[in-house]
Amino acid sequence: MITLKNVTLRRGAKVVLDSVSATINPGENVGLVGRNGAGKSSLFALLSGKLHEDGGDFHIPSSWRMAEVAQNMPETDQSATDFVLEGDTRLAEVQQQLLDAEASDDGMAIAHAYSDLHDAGAHDAVARAQALILGLGFRVSELDNPVDSFSGGWRMRLQLARALMCPSDLLLLDEPTNHLDLDALVWLEAWLKRYAGTMIVISHDREFLDAITNVTLQIQAGQLNRYGGNYSKFEELRAQQLELQQASFSKQQEKMAHLQKFIDRFKAKASKAKQAQSRVKQLDRMEKIAPVLAEADFTFEFKEPANLPNPMLAISDASFGYVDDEGVPTTILSGVNRSVLAGQRIGILGANGQGKSTLVKTIARTMKALGGSVTEGKGLNIGYFAQQELDVLRPAENPLEHMIRLAKELGPDLKQPSREQDLRSYLGTFNFTGDMVKQAVGTMSGGEKARLVLAMIVWQRPNLLLLDEPTNHLDLATREALAMALNDFDGTVMLVSHDRALLRSVCEDFWMVGRGVVGPFDGDLDAYQRYLLDESRRLREEARLADQAQTSTARADAPAAAPPAPAAAPVQSTAVAAPSLARDGREQRKLDAQARQQQAEKTKPLKKELEQIDKRLAALSAERATLEHKLAESLAPADIADCGKRLKAGHDETARLEERWLEISSLLEEIQAAVAG
Repeated sequence: MITLKNVTLRRGAKVVLDSVSATINPGENVGLVGRNGAGKSSLFALLSGKLHEDGGDFHIPSSWRMAEVAQNMPETDQSATDFVLEGDTRLAEVQQQLLDAEASDDGMAIAHAYSDLHDAGAHDAVARAQALILGLGFRVSELDNPVDSFSGGWRMRLQLARALMCPSDLLLLDEPTNHLDLDALVWLEAWLKRYAGTMIVISHDREFLDAITNVTLQIQAGQLNRYGGNYSKFEELRAQQLELQQASFSKQQEKMAHLQKFIDRFKAKASKAKQAQSRVKQLDRMEKIAPVLAEADFTFEFKEPANLPNPMLAISDASFGYVDDEGVPTTILSGVNRSVLAGQRIGILGANGQGKSTLVKTIARTMKALGGSVTEGKGLNIGYFAQQELDVLRPAENPLEHMIRLAKELGPDLKQPSREQDLRSYLGTFNFTGDMVKQAVGTMSGGEKARLVLAMIVWQRPNLLLLDEPTNHLDLATREALAMALNDFDGTVMLVSHDRALLRSVCEDFWMVGRGVVGPFDGDLDAYQRYLLDESRRLREEARLADQAQTSTARADAPAAAPPAPAAAPVQSTAVAAPSLARDGREQRKLDAQARQQQAEKTKPLKKELEQIDKRLAALSAERATLEHKLAESLAPADIADCGKRLKAGHDETARLEERWLEISSLLEEIQAAVAG
């Protein structure tokens, strides 16, 4: 188990953990929660060995294997599959041991390496790596693409897949859902539920935490508090605890006031001086209960729109997509016919890469429709939250400069205050206070950038909100503030999000984007999650069939090495080559029969050889299994070396037979093709 006993942890001059104690038992799934800056990532750094405690005792079992998501952006031309496969560090280590053993012709080492390879799951490692990649939203056609060919968000998904590929006893996940769409999130949730080790996860997604955790650790004011249960249970227990603390505090205050009143009344009277002194000591000895100090919650609201056109917009027979640098259009969605009404709350659903962001960007006017029409209502004012905040932010400018520029561009039309002091005060309502209004945006955290984008949107008084993954960097308190503000908003909302709690609380209608079309989704989020899991199974089946087809093609394309003389030349059949129109049906059937007989005579020895190879491969497989089982027992060194040599010989013979199997299969296909032609 992991134990912290009176642990103190500092980051610079700041005390992150102050004499905290906690225990994490093997197999527990722990949600680590707390406000941004409370110290969650610092605790992760302690667990992973990047930081060391400044006081107290910290223990983690030395035998535990640890996996965590690397935060650096991978730069490599490796294929996606190979990159994720390398995450299995145990498999890579054993493969290197086998290469070293074969290079030194060490039979005993070879035997151990083959046994270890079997234990490490070498036989299905590629399939496991590709299942992780596909589950996180990649397409089958992208499995062999270079890592460098993907954008930053997709590369971070590969880092997540690499961490999941690593066999581990402790899995540390810091905001694993940030770069995921809802389909990938549902898959990840299902995968983590099956994880057998100890898991600690930092996340601001309420439903994600509820689904995968059974213990909650809260960091608050340098303290670490443990609660049994998921996040919702934690909130319930925390509320009860605060209520009890407040009641106890109030009761103690009443008792202290009563004691103080007695002291003040009788301390000057000789007859009561002893009793008064006793109460002074009682008051001094009393352990003071701290009052409940509620954290300042972040709240904001959208201003009432100046007008509400109805419909907001109408899309008629439209095609959406993009135009590349050479001016060539690529259509992603076609035949789109939808209308958006005043006051609607629309959640946009769809598997990754199907065109959700393309739809939103086109409505937001950052992309043009490739065909059809998008008709806007008179007075439509769009507030757009881009999935990548830096699409609308300038890294070198500070929040105040952003607001001043916005005020100059739109102020006269919106009739909003534009004086610098007014803008400073306005930014203060979004927690940009003091020197923060002068801080360069490029140095801000993701959550601070998201709050600035929200501030800019609110200031514009939109009547249509287009929100593309607005919660990626928001903590739970800010997410709840956003949900409350959206529910009080009088205009129309169109929302793309993997935050199911936000979708449930805000959206009343759902659009489904997929397979090139946009239509209504008649169901709730639970029905959509079931659809996503079915879709994930379909994609895995497609991958399996594609892998089989690729294997079959490889066998067909394999070059024939020293084929037997009778089958070296393609079959030539004058009967088949002659025009069928020149013969009557009876003659044609006779010639076809002769061709089949010739084919059978040529293929019979080849098929017999294939059958013999299959039997020998099965025997070698059984022998390998027997040897690997034998190696698990206590053997003399000479016997271990003998097993290793037999395994090596069996491996070499298997390789030769498989190569011959491919040659014969290729010849058989040539014969069949010639006869058919």
